[in-house]
Formats: sequence, structure tokens, C-alpha cells
Amino acid sequence: MSTPAESNADPHAAGEAETPRILTAAEFHAARQSPEFQELKRRFRKFVFPMTVAFLVWYFLYVLFAVYAVDFMSTNVVGEINVGLIFGVLQFVSTFGITALYIRFADRQVDPRAAEIRNKMESGDYR
Repeated sequence: MSTPAESNADPHAAGEAETPRILTAAEFHAARQSPEFQELKRRFRKFVFPMTVAFLVWYFLYVLFAVYAVDFMSTNVVGEINVGLIFGVLQFVSTFGITALYIRFADRQVDPRAAEIRNKMESGDYR
């Protein structure tokens, strides 16, 4: 049995997790309409849309060259390694590069702002 002093103890001291407050639809709507969230969306789109367009242009250029510039793509560069193979490998390299850029962007621009918005929501600032 616990003593009255133990039942009034801080739940964090005992390692118990505090039950999170249930947010209302109105709070989510208010957060979504906030200037902070609008700025977060603007920054996200400013990065993602141009990167998506650049990657798709690069990808379709590769496909179009593979279909319509067969002689160019089959030009040997070093031994049996041809332009088409190099372009194909560069597709993977560009994918990893874009991923690295996005991680850096998210760590610096998106995640801190999202955490700030989440903290405001949890503290009830968007009521």
C-alpha cells in the first residue's frame, strides 16, 4: 500500500509518462491557419517543388536519350562502360544527393519550426 505522500508524488519522478492532452479539431484548424504553419508550408514547398521538377527533368532526359539517342548512349567512355551506364549510375547518385540535401534542409528549416508548432499546440496556444 502506498502512503498519502507517495500518491501525491510527481509522476515524472517515478518514471511514469504523463497522459498527453487530447487536442480538438478546432485547435488543429487554428494551428493550420497560424502564420508559423503557413511559413513552414511555404519553406517546405520552396524546397520540394523545385527539387522534384529538377529530378523529373533529369530522369526524363535520361529516358529520352535512352530511347532516341541510342548511338550517343552506347558510346564507350572507358572500356565497356558507356554513356548510358554512366547516366544510369548518375540517377542513383542524384537520388542520394537530393536525399542528403533534403535531410540537411529538414534538420535546419523544417524540424525546428515543426517542433515549435507542436509545442504550442500541446501547451494550448492555439485554442
